[in-house]
Amino acid sequence: MQRQSGFTLIELVMVIVILGILGAIATPIFVDLESEAQTAAERGMSGAVKAAHAVAIADLKRFPTVTELSTYVQGENINASGTGIEVDIGGTISTVPTYTDTNCSTASSAVGDTIRCVGNI
Repeated sequence: MQRQSGFTLIELVMVIVILGILGAIATPIFVDLESEAQTAAERGMSGAVKAAHAVAIADLKRFPTVTELSTYVQGENINASGTGIEVDIGGTISTVPTYTDTNCSTASSAVGDTIRCVGNI
């Protein structure tokens, strides 16, 4: 009598169950990474706008307007708005707020406002 080799149905079901459990554990980890990446991108873009603000002041020898500041920010889909610099982060438009005073308390309201302080997204 010949002996047949292979996996039994129970063994195959157990492997599928184990793979399902591992998948259920890994999914929340990847979802959480997406939100962390978005937060990191927002912080990075806020820093880029602050650096552009410093470069604009050095270049212009005065505080820039919102429109002028937007030209110093590197990246795609950078636009000036009355309340700040609009940036595209992964398909989501976020605004880096700008202020007309050095204490970052009076928000800008027009693209021609002189910017003395830049906030965080």
